[in-house]
Amino acid sequence: MADEIRVGMIGMGGHMNTHSKALGDIPEVKVVAIVDPIPGHRANHVRRYPHLAGAAEYDDFRPMLRREKLDAVVVASPHVFHFEQVMGALDKGLHVLIEKPMVSRIDHGVKVVRKVRQTGLVLTIGYHRHTAGIYRYVRREIAAGAVGKVQAVACFQAQEWKKGTKGRWRQDPAISCGGQLNDSGSHLVDIMLWMTGLVADTVSAQIDQCGTRVDINSAISVRFTSGAVGTVAVVGDAPAWWEDISIIGDKGAFYIRERLGVIQQVGLCDAQMVVDASALGSQSVILDFIRAIQGKNPPVAPAECGLRVIELTEAAWKSAARGGKPVRVPRTKL
Repeated sequence: MADEIRVGMIGMGGHMNTHSKALGDIPEVKVVAIVDPIPGHRANHVRRYPHLAGAAEYDDFRPMLRREKLDAVVVASPHVFHFEQVMGALDKGLHVLIEKPMVSRIDHGVKVVRKVRQTGLVLTIGYHRHTAGIYRYVRREIAAGAVGKVQAVACFQAQEWKKGTKGRWRQDPAISCGGQLNDSGSHLVDIMLWMTGLVADTVSAQIDQCGTRVDINSAISVRFTSGAVGTVAVVGDAPAWWEDISIIGDKGAFYIRERLGVIQQVGLCDAQMVVDASALGSQSVILDFIRAIQGKNPPVAPAECGLRVIELTEAAWKSAARGGKPVRVPRTKL
């Protein structure tokens, strides 16, 4: 590949701001085209980020893929469009960074994973926690046996999601394909599976739409194939943001607390230490994506992560629709 990496950007809403800025910090990247059906969204990015000046503008991704010479695309469009845009880019031989959720249906997830494996292209998901030092540290420690066998996991996320998304596409199921569980809750489900290495077997879920057309508050109980148990609580009708993740093993534990960092409990006693997150470092998902294209590292959040998340999420939706009856989480053979 040439030294210059030519990138197209799809979906220039507010969430793309982080990626627009990060792309400008990587000298070998050139953004050659931006796509959004709303001209004001494109104009806002060009005004804020000088390196986007001169990029071709499109209101549809398909003509961009036909006309522009690209190496990669970054996709941050509404959820319902993800599958078509990802597959369209992969069909053109392009590397893809896709914002979460990768897809909103299991069969779509299977097709994406198989396509990536078939082509050998890089696909990574915007699960930024995979590049954050705290979560990478916990994942390494668990894999090294620091807490012994993981026996239980408790994950909690609270946000003003209902209030913040009122009147917007995220509360339109035809576009969002789900509520908070499939949106910011996707980060929580993913990081639970990624850090622990656990595989979900069955779920039982209760969901409250809180007067909307999508899931807002979700309470999910999980049994993993190892015998471990877990809970995932996603609360979208909360007064403020808060997040806790607890991982308990038979030899120790990790407690990740919003704004407080990580407490690591050692052994079967009161010995514990606070892990200094600031010393653990992190990098942007964009930089990880570009380095993966250059062959310097594997993608930190590959397509398989997106598939496992939608497998659990879809099973939770089915369980809630059945009054909380347990539903087996499919694990597709690839």
